Amino acid sequence: MSKSVRIKVKDVVFDNRAPVAFIAGPCAMESEALLRRVGRGLKREFSKLGLPFVLKCSFDKANRSSIDSYRGLGAEKGLQILAKIGGELGVPTISDVHEAAQAALAARYVDILQIPAFLCRQTDLLIACGRTGKPINVKKGQFMAPWDMRNAARKIESTGNRRILLTERGTTFGYGNLVVDMRSLEIMRGFGYPVIYDATHSVQLPGALGHATGGQRQYAIPLSRAAVAVGVAGLFLETHPDPEQALSDGPNSVRLRDVPQLVRQMRMIDSLVKKVKINGGRTEPVR
Repeated sequence: MSKSVRIKVKDVVFDNRAPVAFIAGPCAMESEALLRRVGRGLKREFSKLGLPFVLKCSFDKANRSSIDSYRGLGAEKGLQILAKIGGELGVPTISDVHEAAQAALAARYVDILQIPAFLCRQTDLLIACGRTGKPINVKKGQFMAPWDMRNAARKIESTGNRRILLTERGTTFGYGNLVVDMRSLEIMRGFGYPVIYDATHSVQLPGALGHATGGQRQYAIPLSRAAVAVGVAGLFLETHPDPEQALSDGPNSVRLRDVPQLVRQMRMIDSLVKKVKINGGRTEPVR
């Protein structure tokens, strides 16, 4: 694909040449109160910077390490809560879809459907999501080479849907460790679709706690700087007011209070890389 795709979801624009966009929120749907608290906190900080964002939250964490791990509130209830809070805040929403049968249901409630990394080769799931006509964010599998993601995109394209985002989230490096090859951002960008960097899943330590996944959140901001310096369309991050008490992905989640600093740093780097100017609280391309 020679021409770069530009995807607009309400006020949020994903384009490899445009100012970096943000997807943020808690990992799992713990409660309506927690999601509202995080969503309001994010909306307040992004509004100060004149930036839109997408609110993320998983209604079901189907790939937990242990049978005893928390999964969520269930599909219908979780999706209803996410849609409700997204509506209250006036922001678009995104959530994972794990089975083809969930695609149509999730499409009724959220603005972007997301394919989890472990499922990025599941043909029926990709096609079912593509047929909804919604934008689809496909996370690159930890076991995948970046050039293999072209095949995942083609499966969605077969439905006539080209509203595709491709997300880098680290590659398996031995047991219980991930590394990020920044070349993959450039390689996937070559497919013509907006590329997202997942700052928090990239610093996971899969299965490191034995019964759960560990993480190294101290590297989320440094690696985000590197990814934004390469030039990405968006930055994905999980955040929680108290990561130590989070029911999922706490060790790699960014503290809610640290999000403003992260966003400001990424905007500054992005403006230099893409030669965009900051006009008041807004960014716009230099023409």
